[in-house]
Amino acid sequence: MWVKALDMILEKMKSSGFNFSQVRALSGAGQQHGSVYWKKGSAEILKNASSELPLHHTLKDCFSVGNSPIWMDSSTASQCSSLEKAVGGAQHLANITGSRAYERFTGNQIAKIYSQNPEVYMQTERISLVSSFAASLFLGAYAPIDYSDGSGMNLLKICEKVWSASCLDACAPALAEKLGCPVPSHSVLGPISPYYIKHYGFSPDCKIVAFTGDNPASLAGMRLQEGDIAISLGTSDTLFLWIQEPTPALEGHILCNPVDSQAYMALLCFKNGSLMRERIRDDCASGSWDEFSKALTSTVAGNNGNLGFYFDVMEITPEAVGIHRFNRDNQKVSDFPKEVEIRALIEGQFMAKRIHAEKLGYKVMPRTRILATGGASHNKKILQVLSDVFNAPVYTIDTANSACLGSAYRAIHGLVAETGVSLADVVKLAPEPRLAVTPTTGVEELYRPLLKRYAELEQKVIYNPTSSCLAK
Repeated sequence: MWVKALDMILEKMKSSGFNFSQVRALSGAGQQHGSVYWKKGSAEILKNASSELPLHHTLKDCFSVGNSPIWMDSSTASQCSSLEKAVGGAQHLANITGSRAYERFTGNQIAKIYSQNPEVYMQTERISLVSSFAASLFLGAYAPIDYSDGSGMNLLKICEKVWSASCLDACAPALAEKLGCPVPSHSVLGPISPYYIKHYGFSPDCKIVAFTGDNPASLAGMRLQEGDIAISLGTSDTLFLWIQEPTPALEGHILCNPVDSQAYMALLCFKNGSLMRERIRDDCASGSWDEFSKALTSTVAGNNGNLGFYFDVMEITPEAVGIHRFNRDNQKVSDFPKEVEIRALIEGQFMAKRIHAEKLGYKVMPRTRILATGGASHNKKILQVLSDVFNAPVYTIDTANSACLGSAYRAIHGLVAETGVSLADVVKLAPEPRLAVTPTTGVEELYRPLLKRYAELEQKVIYNPTSSCLAK
């Protein structure tokens, strides 16, 4: 299906008159944590693909596993447990690979395939991520896995940038040779396959730059720099962080940085994002964002010490559910006035983000920028709270397809990366994000003790959920 989709896209571009001969380099992004299993003998078929046939016809019998596991697969709990046990526990695995064991991560998916279908595993000569699989199609050969996407597998030593022997051994035998050696994310893998030169008119000089995961590609597309934080305020809220000295934890993920091999990126996801904000808007502001914003403005920063945790569904970070309200004396209360409820929700959401980002090694710096995207980024009153909690200016970006744009940026960067030119230098003429709000004077002193209180209360919410106040 993926190969056919690529064939269809390129055929549409060809019929619309796109001039492939002008493409100097290409890169791309693949959905993270998906994996593709190439059957023995497929390398030769890929290399010698006939330009007379669509590629999906040529490759239709090349896969030992017909349906690729993807990030939605959560059937590998036993493999996760075995992997953590094999390396000395969840925290030790996070120290090695940047994350504790997750069911969707590729190492655990490979372990499941090996344990349930060892003959299928033995028939497999190469295992690709979705990103390196797509790169392989353009390269006409098996493309290596890049450091950044590779660090979302529970297999890569994120500091040394090599596979962890103990993790590989815990998942399946002879796994290193099936994965190939990982490479820097800016690597030029080689020229484009003759298939694309003959079939579409690409230039023989067109270079293939390593593909990466969709989240790392988004970091490139949003042009994050050291100290920056990107926040996508959507159905779920997602944080992308640029980190120099990570501290892997049992929550969130540390990945190798896709545009700077000496740096890292962290990823945090919060399930109770826009849907939670919309529910409180409906309950407390008659379904009106204008009323919601007025209520937010009518209350003071810090909410007179009132704090709240709002989880309609089981949260990822922290693992908790329910509505939990605390007054300034840390006493549980059953309800807040409507305007207090609204501020408690927004402040609580952003305090949680800062607390958990800092647990992973993130530090707010004088030059820190917050780049906000997603639906709630259009609400200036919400952004003002975000700016105040982090004590940093908030900028907005209108990059709906940041992973796609980031892939284009990375293709350009790949041509010059070996000479020491940074991605920031390559894309310096791209449109700048727009300054939306700056922090209110004096808020840092106000929020410092509140952040400490919030972190302490969060532990109560996690470990004493039955004693908390729940409300519909």
